[in-house]
Amino acid sequence: MKKKFAIGLLTFALFGGLTLSVNAQEKKTEVGKALDQTGKAIGKGAKSVGNKTAEVAVKGGSKVVDKTWKGKMAPDGSDVYINSKNEKYYVNSKGAKIWLKPSEIKTRVEKKN
Repeated sequence: MKKKFAIGLLTFALFGGLTLSVNAQEKKTEVGKALDQTGKAIGKGAKSVGNKTAEVAVKGGSKVVDKTWKGKMAPDGSDVYINSKNEKYYVNSKGAKIWLKPSEIKTRVEKKN
């Protein structure tokens, strides 16, 4: 009985020791830190490119399908588009259509030479 108990206790301690060593945290080396920073930079760049691509695609579609309201601008200074339902909107930097209230539309000031 004591022999089985001792073997069971040793087995339990062995598995417990292996589990603890597997869960130990790895210290980051200089190369590991550089890889993390590079990965973050690539992710940030990819997100920026994706947003710009979406913006250009939506603006291109809006210019073909909808009318551009000449002489008017959105709060951020971009063009105002009018769809077939006479709804006014502009395209933000992420490519989303932002619908405008009449009070948000501004008159575009022409530059004099």
